This record gives sequence, C-alpha cells and structure tokens, in this order.
Amino acid sequence: MTDLDQLTQSLARNLKHWRAERGFTLDALAARAGVSRGMIIQIEQARTNPSVGTTVKIADALGVSITTLLDYEQGPQVRIVAADEAVRLWSTEAGSHTTLLVGAEAPGPFELWEWRLMPGDRSASDPHPPGTVELLQVRTGTLTLVVDGVEHRVPAGSAASFEAKVPHAYRNDGDEPIEMTMSVIIPLAR
Repeated sequence: MTDLDQLTQSLARNLKHWRAERGFTLDALAARAGVSRGMIIQIEQARTNPSVGTTVKIADALGVSITTLLDYEQGPQVRIVAADEAVRLWSTEAGSHTTLLVGAEAPGPFELWEWRLMPGDRSASDPHPPGTVELLQVRTGTLTLVVDGVEHRVPAGSAASFEAKVPHAYRNDGDEPIEMTMSVIIPLAR
C-alpha cells in the first residue's frame, strides 16, 4: 500500500468516525463544510483524495484538526512526529510549501505549521469558523499578511495573531524566501 493509499484510507476511516461522533448526517456535514454530499461520500468510501481546501473545510466543520483527519492511528498521550512524517499539504513549483508539523485536540483542534514562501508566491485561505485564531512568527523575510482585504507587513523576528474568521492570505512581495511558524487554534464544533 502506498503512502497516498494509506492516507486515503485513514481519511475515510477518520471522517466516518468524527461524523458519527458529532452526530452529523451526510447532508448536515456537507452544508456545514460547504462541500457536496457526493464529495463526502467519495471521501468516506476512499474513492477520492480531496484538495487541501476541501479537507480544511471538512475539518473545520467537524471541529477537529487536519492532523486528526489524516492520522493513520490515534496514538498515545505523547505523540512524536518525526521530520519525515510531517505532512506537506501545499507547495508551488517555485519552492513555497506548508508542512503540518503536529496537531492536538485539547480542548479544540490546535495545529503547528512550518511555512516556506518563495518570492512572488502567495497562499489564500477561506474564512475559518468564528473563534479560530492564527498566530505566526516570521524567521526570515517580510511577510505580507492580508486579513479581510487589509495588508499588514510582518518582518523577520516579528510575530502576529489574528482571528481567521475572514478571508486571509500570506504573500511574499520581497526578494528572499520567507520562513515562518504558524499555530492555528480552532474552537470545538457545537
């Protein structure tokens, strides 16, 4: 079984589990996530590999982290994620990428990400559920953070936090790569 096959099977199993745990019908989850009922069925039957955006929408609707949806196994209290086990979820031909380093579910989903954003690249995100907070710290370069259409410059050594319930994007307008660490705190689904 390839890594992709294992990921597809894990996503199918975990989506079924969390949908049942939350008591959501297919239609209810589809409406909450803003994706089609057919897409949820295909994912639960391990017949498709959804985009990162679709996976994020489903995780947000369930009130769990992406890590939880992609976990091969639900493990012990202490979880060590080796560097080669971190999940790269987005990349561009220029060399930009995001890597989900680790996540937790206490008290709600909490994720730790590593980002590399090459000059001229950008990554946009749809709004997350109300109460979602993103915290980031820029190690190299100067990030242009766009929150609800307003641009904010975050130079190396600086940190930022914001409520991610509005459209937001990360952009590299400079001439050197941006390296940053980001945490995402998502409220529990109700």
